Amino acid sequence: MLRPDLLLHPTPKGLYCPPGDFYLDPVRGAVDRAVISHGHSDHARGGHGKVLAHPHTLSIMAARYGDSFAKQTQAVEYGEAIEINGVTVWLSPTGHILGSSQVVVEHKGLRMVFTGDYKRRWDPTCPQFEPVENTHVFISEATFGLPVFRHPPTEHEIDRLMRSVADNPDRTHCIGAYSLGKAQRVIKHLRMAGHDRPIYIHGSLEKLCKVYEAAGVSLGELRPATLDDMSKSAREVFRGEIIVAPPGAFEGKWAQRFPDPVIGFASGWMSVKQRAKQRGVELPLVISDHADWDELTDTVREVDPQELWITYGREDALVRWAELEGRRAKPLRMVGYEEEMG
Repeated sequence: MLRPDLLLHPTPKGLYCPPGDFYLDPVRGAVDRAVISHGHSDHARGGHGKVLAHPHTLSIMAARYGDSFAKQTQAVEYGEAIEINGVTVWLSPTGHILGSSQVVVEHKGLRMVFTGDYKRRWDPTCPQFEPVENTHVFISEATFGLPVFRHPPTEHEIDRLMRSVADNPDRTHCIGAYSLGKAQRVIKHLRMAGHDRPIYIHGSLEKLCKVYEAAGVSLGELRPATLDDMSKSAREVFRGEIIVAPPGAFEGKWAQRFPDPVIGFASGWMSVKQRAKQRGVELPLVISDHADWDELTDTVREVDPQELWITYGREDALVRWAELEGRRAKPLRMVGYEEEMG
């Protein structure tokens, strides 16, 4: 069997596959051939020669970077195996966001699985994570790779938001949620919880919400959170409503246009009270698109790889846990990926 580091190894541009001559999620400079796990900007950038990804990921990249984000693209459905210079590559769902994929790389009897980002709890906006059998090397993220991170049920946090809206009918609920994945997930959960009023969205969400709608994810009536007439009387239309926008939109004066705003933030990092306090968040919602500690460790046990490589986050704690379980594990120390997007 081929030695794992001869099939995939970290480079300054990203994980590189020498036999196939391609990179996984390269973000530090353009490359000739890239396989992209999902559409978040810390994994997917424009400018590459050829990009291979799930069709939804390609749609997301086109919405973000324009139709000419790569010289050539190749759409690959989940489970569809292709050959790149003699190396077999196929994709499996991660449950992170729409189109997110584990990249399975196989060559000379060796199977390596690169997760990108993933979570295990149910998400109505994307397929759930599917463990890949007979994995020799599992390359896992560790964004929340500390035992202190144990996220509550999503439905519990959505219920807190719904109760706050009911208890504060004269206030505007301004919810910070990352524009790709988290925003659409929060909106969909609100719809499933019975919120049938229009939801107002920041302009940066519009194209991405349309990508989700085109993929069959119904988000209900969405309206732009803007007004040509910014008089006090005109702004009253937002009173009692929910506005969803990127977190940064609420850190300046943008949110102050809305009547008596309740500032919320949907992120796994909201379990850290100091982070919520620093951001001035009145309604912290612990909703994450990443696996928490239990999900990470349960996944490793379920996949049961011969070797575990850890990247993106709290690598050392998960490596130590694996070693105590009698597993071979090592940190990759990848750079260029954002930990903030929880």
